[in-house]
Amino acid sequence: MSRIAVTSRSFSKHPVLREELLKHYGDVIFNDAGAKLAGNGLIAFLEGRGKAITALEKFDGGVFSALPELTVISKYGVGLDMIDLQAMAKHGVKLGWTGGVNKRSVSELVISFAVALLRYVPELNAEVKKGVWRQRTGRQLSGQTVGIVGCGHIGKDLIRLLQPFGCRTLAHDIRNFPEFYEETQTEPAGLEELLKTADIVTLHLPLDSTTQNILSAERLSWMKPDAILINAARGGLVDEAALKTLLYENRIAGAAFDVFATEPPEDSDLLNLPNFLVTPHIGGSSAEAILDMGRAAIKGLDVNRIPEAGVYP
Repeated sequence: MSRIAVTSRSFSKHPVLREELLKHYGDVIFNDAGAKLAGNGLIAFLEGRGKAITALEKFDGGVFSALPELTVISKYGVGLDMIDLQAMAKHGVKLGWTGGVNKRSVSELVISFAVALLRYVPELNAEVKKGVWRQRTGRQLSGQTVGIVGCGHIGKDLIRLLQPFGCRTLAHDIRNFPEFYEETQTEPAGLEELLKTADIVTLHLPLDSTTQNILSAERLSWMKPDAILINAARGGLVDEAALKTLLYENRIAGAAFDVFATEPPEDSDLLNLPNFLVTPHIGGSSAEAILDMGRAAIKGLDVNRIPEAGVYP
């Protein structure tokens, strides 16, 4: 029977997931110390283990070379930017991965962000706690134009949740989904058109060489002054310094970020802007999503395949 290692701190401290994994495998080590495993520490933890459940730990060619017994990595979550898939395939390591497993958790957070920013909830909450009783007229989510950059599992789920609000939805993606667009009355759009048109811009992209800094200073400047930006996808997609300037100068109305290029974020000036809402990378971490992700990761220990560019994942 395979020897299993769980590097994820979240999975390791979840009693239900621990119990369910131990029903399938007897020889399991968990990250009970809550260590942030990286480099030699990650290698030492995984040494002698054939399969692993991982989350945010970084796997590159050096890690794979140092772990010849490792045959399977099963992903707890959906993001893959921390795994060098080319190196993984070169070393013959299989990937267990289920796309969209936490999509509802993320899309609901995005809607909560949109409503909060449109109604000035963070700013007014802070004011009332300071003794200021000032009413402001915000906007409803209903009827707004929402631009979705990245129409994968989460983007599609978000579009479906927006339908009862009567929002106009624009979608930008490198792929085309004509049947979905027709079904949901979503309009495919170029990135420039989307940014110049949408009242709400929300990002749902992986982070790779093609999406790094996709919202550059120039592209951010295309947004309308009353528009809001939401990033619950990956840090590194947005030029955060340029965003800070636009928010400070009220050249866009507001932004909500769940992810940052460096986590925890270090720019206190950005974090303290009144029109900036921030959460600590909780998008895919509702109680329900954690269970779904964990169970998918357990399944992925047995249902997996070698990564193949353009095919899997």
